[in-house]
Amino acid sequence: MSTSVIEPGTRLAGRYRLEERISDSGGSSLWKAIDEILARAVAVRTFDPEFPRIAEAVTSARSASRLTDPRLTQVFDADDSGESAYIVSEWVAGEPLEGMLGKAPLEPGRAATLLYEASEAIAAAHAAGLSHLCLTPRDLVWTTGGTVKILGIATDAVLCDRQSDDPAAEDVRGLGQMLYAALTAHWPGDEEGSALPAAPASDGVPHAPRQVQAGISHAIDAIVCRCLGIGAGEPLTSPAELAKALRGVPRTPLPLFAGLGHAPPAAPRQTPQRRPSPPPPPPPPPPAATQPQRQQALEPPAASHVPPPRARAQRHAAPPPPPPSSSTRTTPAHSHGGPKLPANRALIGVAAAALTVIVGLGAWALSGPGGGEPKGGGDPTGKTQTSAPSKPSVVKLSAQHVTAAQQSLPGHMDTSIGKGLESLTDGRPSGSWETQSYSGADFGNYSKGMGVLLDMGKPVKVAQVKIYAPVSGGTLQVRVGNSQTPGDLKRVGEQTPSGGEVTVTANSQATGQYVLVWFTKLPSDRFKGRLGEVAVYGTAS
Repeated sequence: MSTSVIEPGTRLAGRYRLEERISDSGGSSLWKAIDEILARAVAVRTFDPEFPRIAEAVTSARSASRLTDPRLTQVFDADDSGESAYIVSEWVAGEPLEGMLGKAPLEPGRAATLLYEASEAIAAAHAAGLSHLCLTPRDLVWTTGGTVKILGIATDAVLCDRQSDDPAAEDVRGLGQMLYAALTAHWPGDEEGSALPAAPASDGVPHAPRQVQAGISHAIDAIVCRCLGIGAGEPLTSPAELAKALRGVPRTPLPLFAGLGHAPPAAPRQTPQRRPSPPPPPPPPPPAATQPQRQQALEPPAASHVPPPRARAQRHAAPPPPPPSSSTRTTPAHSHGGPKLPANRALIGVAAAALTVIVGLGAWALSGPGGGEPKGGGDPTGKTQTSAPSKPSVVKLSAQHVTAAQQSLPGHMDTSIGKGLESLTDGRPSGSWETQSYSGADFGNYSKGMGVLLDMGKPVKVAQVKIYAPVSGGTLQVRVGNSQTPGDLKRVGEQTPSGGEVTVTANSQATGQYVLVWFTKLPSDRFKGRLGEVAVYGTAS
């Protein structure tokens, strides 16, 4: 069967359904396909019958299938015995290094981390007798699961017809070129190796990274120069040596996504913080204080704690009672009511003094002695002031045990979800829990849901559950209760993953010993569920 007549929908070996042609060059094509037996996405390479190195490519793929380093793309199947030859390998979703550098170079610590991982992976391949020989920024992928993947080990060399008398030195040079690119966003290799701008060079030798990009340390600059033969430094001769050298420079953790795996988030605030107490009330006005003055004493102080101009004038110079001879409100001396004047004034003064005392005590009760909270017993007004009892703080709760959970038809249980369970509660978002790939978001009608069940050890009140899911789409649901059967648990809420952290908040705190986090609908990409971390926040019941 010729590559030119293979179309989407074609099945190879009765199980690999080709869906989308990714690339087509050099007598071979790369496809995204579905393994219909295992219901998962795979990458399939097909060959034109006239391709001259079919047997070599299949043999190299079979050799690569024995590699176990998770940073190397896994080969699942390879065959050239039938009408059409093919190689089936892991479908890797993520962003190639070349795409990451489209806008700017990486921070040096992160560039060192990426290439340290890549160097260790290539060193593992060399230990098994295999090499790459064609490394470019397109072959290093930062996956959606937060891991490094190297594409094309062993097979790319055959496809490109590359050979080398010193494969270790060749791969060190390729890794050094990728590190140069990561630090500068310029490519120091052949033009066909990358679409990045060419690195500036003199007499065919690239300028050192520190000459191209500021902020690169002498240590990492020297490592790149040793890989590429820039200057007189002692060259690095193997990927293992490069990994050892990068182990000695500062490396920055790669930005998986914000949230889980770092410092635990602050617990949601249950009670508002008490505002600073207002300043002490003004001293009581003199007995003859007028009604406007009493009104001012009852008003709360201004935000700046400075009384308005009029209040300041009243506070500092309260007018004394007018003398009897000048009062406009008293009865003339010749009036028959004259003898009553002293008694009336005394009554008014006593009333004013009593009211002033009451006002002063009321203000004291509101603010407390010295502007703080009341101390000791109650307040003089007889109205005891007590703050509302504070609610228990919401904190991160520790799960005692994690198990797989699913509601699947008999004979169709997903055995893959029992792996990587402990990695979901280790405080890092790089957990490896995942389902199989299915033919649709509804688990191929084999299941109603798949996920993990957290045993908290005792009943707890769950306020929210933070979930790191390195997938986009589908539905993640949270249930809480005292049963280990998913259907018996109370549904708390659900969210759609977006490639990072999502939070499911309980409208009212749910109580139970078990917390279920599961996919009720799979993401459309590969129809596969993945989880990296689960954190439960709440209080002990």
